Amino acid sequence: MINNDVLRSIRYTLDLSDAKMAAIIKLAEHEVEPSVIASFLKKEDEEGFVECSDELLELFLDGLITSRRGKIEPKQAPEPEKKSGTRLTNNIILKKLRIAFELKEEDLHGILELAGFQVSKPELSALFRKKGHKNYRTCGDQLLRNFLKGLALRHRT
Repeated sequence: MINNDVLRSIRYTLDLSDAKMAAIIKLAEHEVEPSVIASFLKKEDEEGFVECSDELLELFLDGLITSRRGKIEPKQAPEPEKKSGTRLTNNIILKKLRIAFELKEEDLHGILELAGFQVSKPELSALFRKKGHKNYRTCGDQLLRNFLKGLALRHRT
């Protein structure tokens, strides 16, 4: 899924301003001007559109986790999921959103049902396995898009 679409969806879900989004990224110890955020949120065919990098989206998601759950003390911090040079996958995005919104398996199913998307428990748990695990399943764009849609419906109504 396109990183800019993920940013737009989360912004809509939480009704965030450009300044608030910049503040969330700052929680991940990175500075971004609100005007730069505005360029990420434009549509692809609009003048001034800038493609959001994997690094920036990951910083935003990490900041979102910190803003919603609080700062993790260094001794409690888990090992970083992503290694330098690897692509931010839909699985990682889904996992970070699950952490940020403190979602349990039932919550995930409920969110996907709100969007009219059915997925079985084993299919859903396979999305959160480590890559290389025999039951690991790649999260497709359609599933992530429906999850973001359901999340918006849950938080905006």
